[in-house]
Amino acid sequence: MIPKHPFLCFITDETMPPVEQARLALAGGAHMIQLRHKTAPGEQLYRWSMAIKELCRQHQALFIVNDRVDIAIASGADGVHLGQGDLPAAAARKLLGTEKILGVSVSSPEEAVTAEKEGADYIGFGHIFPTSSKKKHTVPTGAEAIAEIRNSVAIPVIAIGGINLDNAHQPIEAGASAIAVIAAISRSENPEIAARKLVTLLQKNR
Repeated sequence: MIPKHPFLCFITDETMPPVEQARLALAGGAHMIQLRHKTAPGEQLYRWSMAIKELCRQHQALFIVNDRVDIAIASGADGVHLGQGDLPAAAARKLLGTEKILGVSVSSPEEAVTAEKEGADYIGFGHIFPTSSKKKHTVPTGAEAIAEIRNSVAIPVIAIGGINLDNAHQPIEAGASAIAVIAAISRSENPEIAARKLVTLLQKNR
């Protein structure tokens, strides 16, 4: 079940070993880990997924696989997160059943409404701020855009894109249920401490 209070989702950085990243983020209190790797073969994704799932179980955290519904099902992950160019949410829901979590990335209220209608349990919205973790062809939405998304759907909204300790309060104050980060943890000097600081900030915004 998705946490009701503001929570921290850590998305693994493709330039670093994902299992160790997950271990450090969880040690710092991350509530959700999303394994994201666009080029790894299925066998490797499955092995990583099994290892990260076990770490998440130890920390009572959720484990989500990015893009790959098959890997999510095979590894027993808590769910899958899909982009607009991936398997349609409605088709993914049929494969996942009703027990698994389905997240969908959106960039507009219209996409958010569609995702909810097709069975999404949460949406990822962004990019909120400028980010170097992923190449973007659109300008940042700014935290103020979250309110419109929040008013369009009844499911949780996870803000993503350029979020760090200095600006993480903005999307939460604008109505986001959670923040998702990559570089704010993976490229910090001490990932565990970075995660802990973000969790502490979120706890203050409950």
